[in-house]
Amino acid sequence: MKRRFLMLAAGAICLFSACNLAPDYHSPAATLGVLPASYKEGGVWQPATPGDALPRGPWWRMYHDSELDHLETHLLAANPTLAAALANYDAYKDRALELNAYLFPFVTANGLTTPSATTLGPPVGTPYQMTYFGNATAFSEIHYEVDLWDQIHNSIAAGVFTAQAAAADLASAQLSLEAALASSYLTLRELDDDVNLLVDTVGVYQAYLQVVDERQAGQIASGLEVAQARYQLEAAQAQESGIRAQRAVYEHMIAALVGRPASGFTIAPKVMDIAVPVVPTSVPAALLQRRPDIAAAERRVAAANAEIGVARAAFYPNLSINNIVGSFGATGGAALSAPFSFWSLGPSLAMPLFEGGLLHAQLARTVAQWRETVENYRATVLLAFRQVEDGLSNVNLLSQEYQQQQNAVYDAARAEKLAFQLYLLGAKNYLEPLVDQATALSAEEQEIDIKETLLQSSVNLIRALGGGWTTDELPSRPKVLVLTATSPQVPRKGLAHRS
Repeated sequence: MKRRFLMLAAGAICLFSACNLAPDYHSPAATLGVLPASYKEGGVWQPATPGDALPRGPWWRMYHDSELDHLETHLLAANPTLAAALANYDAYKDRALELNAYLFPFVTANGLTTPSATTLGPPVGTPYQMTYFGNATAFSEIHYEVDLWDQIHNSIAAGVFTAQAAAADLASAQLSLEAALASSYLTLRELDDDVNLLVDTVGVYQAYLQVVDERQAGQIASGLEVAQARYQLEAAQAQESGIRAQRAVYEHMIAALVGRPASGFTIAPKVMDIAVPVVPTSVPAALLQRRPDIAAAERRVAAANAEIGVARAAFYPNLSINNIVGSFGATGGAALSAPFSFWSLGPSLAMPLFEGGLLHAQLARTVAQWRETVENYRATVLLAFRQVEDGLSNVNLLSQEYQQQQNAVYDAARAEKLAFQLYLLGAKNYLEPLVDQATALSAEEQEIDIKETLLQSSVNLIRALGGGWTTDELPSRPKVLVLTATSPQVPRKGLAHRS
């Protein structure tokens, strides 16, 4: 009883001033401790200074490929997964707007009529006559809930924060799809390089086979050497067919990403040297504002904090005001006659007296959910730092490996030519140049693979750094609390993406 008395006293104090029962919000970034001043894997191969950062906007333009630009534009306009993420954001935004409606009075109009009929016995010789009568009631009702404990305001705040988290999820989905498209496109171009290499190699091996055939005809070479040369040629041809099959798979993957049926979509093969961009980084602390998944996790912590205020308010009295105004009368035909008016106005107060521990359990659950969001935030941040460090180390070390492999390709090609010249002079049998040919081909394939892996690492690093996104792009509360002007019959003309 003492606790109930204290609640009533608190209600009297707060009657004319709203009391917010939500805890003071503190950013969960404080739970991370002191962040490092720089990335561990920056190294000499990452020349960015601490103040550098990815430019905002279409980050894929760093690869200077017009076809990739064109494909990314189509992805933003037609990808169904991205459209679904936008619809999810709109749903959360409209839910916040639903909650906002409870700040205003609810007014309803009601009408009720009860028609009746009777037949009175007429005098003898006259026809029967039907008499119609009834009752009609018309009234309006106004209901307004006084938000003494900011229960409604905290519900709205939680809805807004959740909608902002959904907007960050939309940005994450967009960045993920942009990166997937760039990654698939770069792989496809790497496969074009592989096919081009094998086409050239097949041509060289055909020339080698012709030379060996001629030497056999002149009884200089044996049938074994001819078989070895033919095997080398056929193995290269089979490898070319396998790579063309891989290329088709990536072409189909790109078609799905840009919202096109694979059957009617084609990307012409093209051999091109795509340079690995220098990816600028900023200080690690800036990552908290540049990763949309981190921003989404932080907004969910804020929403859970507001939900604690909602759960606490359930312990306190709920005050609402109701007003009913109307009229009642008898009807004859269609008209309302001799009406009586009535009205009712007054507050109502409701307070839980016994609920079997329900409210305490709900509050405990809400606090546990808040703790869960804080730990999810920490896990998201730790994953983000790991991904950035992985990206930096991969880019830095693969850049060194690529340079070293280029030297290996040059030496392998030189060894192949020398070995074949010695074979023509009769100083070697064909088995030795055969090995050198295979080594040279393998070295060139490995060079292409390293370059492709390096490009993929740069895409992953850009994605890990947030792709140029910042928390400034989150919608403000006024933008969240605006009705989505769409309907199932009239789809939106475009997606609200950053340009």
